[in-house]
Amino acid sequence: MTGSTADDRWALVLYVDGASTSSIHAIETVCRVCDQELGDRVDLEVIDVRQQSARAARDQIVAVPTLIKRFPGAPRRIVGDLSDSSWLRLGLETGSAGISGEDRDSGE
Repeated sequence: MTGSTADDRWALVLYVDGASTSSIHAIETVCRVCDQELGDRVDLEVIDVRQQSARAARDQIVAVPTLIKRFPGAPRRIVGDLSDSSWLRLGLETGSAGISGEDRDSGE
């Protein structure tokens, strides 16, 4: 950990379905938001439900893409379309969600 404490680390798990369009958009958006908002304070694990079905079952994943915030704070699930980074920021409660509805697939 470079300059961060365990208390300010984020642990996220993103469940996707192979190379589906929605999964690709989810991966791109989550990675972009993590880079912009959390920098080196995030541990992001991407899990393909086709390759790790037992893990998906253990975490009770019923739809993909699903992003699970394990910590900080209470665990939280964001399910469905993750291509809008403003909604993703709002769901993660990063503190900088400017809801515009216009950044979908724009690459900001």
